[in-house]
Amino acid sequence: MRSLRALTATLAVLVLVTGACAAEDDELTPINLQLQWVAQAQFAGYYAAVDQGFYADEGLDVTILEGAVEIVPQQVVATGGAEFGLAWVPKALVSNEEDAGLVNVGQVFQRSGTLMVSWADSGITSPSDWEGKIVGNWGFGNEYELTAAIEKFGVNVGELVAQSFDMEALLNREIDAAEAMIYNEYAQVLEATNPDTGELYQPSDLTVIDFNDPSIATAMLQDAIWVTEAYAEDNPDIVEAFLRASFRGWIHCRDNPDSCVDIVLAAGPTLGRSHQTWQMNEINGLIWPSPHGIGVMDAALWQQTVDVATSQGVIQGVPPAGSYRTDFAQNAVDALEDDGLDTVGNSWQRVTVELNPGGE
Repeated sequence: MRSLRALTATLAVLVLVTGACAAEDDELTPINLQLQWVAQAQFAGYYAAVDQGFYADEGLDVTILEGAVEIVPQQVVATGGAEFGLAWVPKALVSNEEDAGLVNVGQVFQRSGTLMVSWADSGITSPSDWEGKIVGNWGFGNEYELTAAIEKFGVNVGELVAQSFDMEALLNREIDAAEAMIYNEYAQVLEATNPDTGELYQPSDLTVIDFNDPSIATAMLQDAIWVTEAYAEDNPDIVEAFLRASFRGWIHCRDNPDSCVDIVLAAGPTLGRSHQTWQMNEINGLIWPSPHGIGVMDAALWQQTVDVATSQGVIQGVPPAGSYRTDFAQNAVDALEDDGLDTVGNSWQRVTVELNPGGE
């Protein structure tokens, strides 16, 4: 009888120990991701990775930190406020010249989203046509693609003026050309009502200069995933896990854009549904296709970004070779492809999005 009691007690202890080990195995590693701005489709892949459980599947408990005007994501990462942060390449390189010690581990955006937008009746169809015109820009490091194009084409603009982070100056015809992101401010014009027709403005009412155009080629790489060099060295498995889940989130948003619009609206409904749908469509256009696999750096585009950055005095010298790494992203891509996922997206195509007044 005593032996049966002893066996029962032993089994109970084993069950408790096994349960404790399982609980430990199930514990998730807490991770902070710092965004550049508030919740919107620009960051849909990360929100989808949380919503769909992709981070949890990789053993990560990811908290997404929204951005604001006063928040500089790369500095948040450099000072330990977040393990991962999103930032444009030239801005992070400036921080690195100030000893931030950051490394780009995932170049998610494969092309720039910056445009210069004018009215069709302005006659502006190329950078040369800015001659003598009033040209707006946001400053704060957002203007370098524009100023590089002005220099490249030898243009003497009439005036280079500070522009608010909206399109009011263009809508009021106070400026001849306005800076705009293809996924945001460009849509703001198309969400506005033309007083002459009573209908929304149409793309035919506008002309667009895209810095990705090979004839211009002053585009700079934008949204990328950054960590500190020390964190990458000490936590390679976590970096790869984070990238696998994030890339899976972006693949989900490529293949299920309406679902991702819902996810973003639930996370932060500061922009209307039609605006977010437009943004999701155009963000996908900045990612897909990813010729080397999502997040894997295109060395030629890195070099173009560095060339523009140095020519404009954004950075003082060529960044060291370790400023970006492709091994983490490549390993993540290989793993996703082993799971049968398309990491290149050659078949993706834009859809037509109907904008509503004010983006609602």
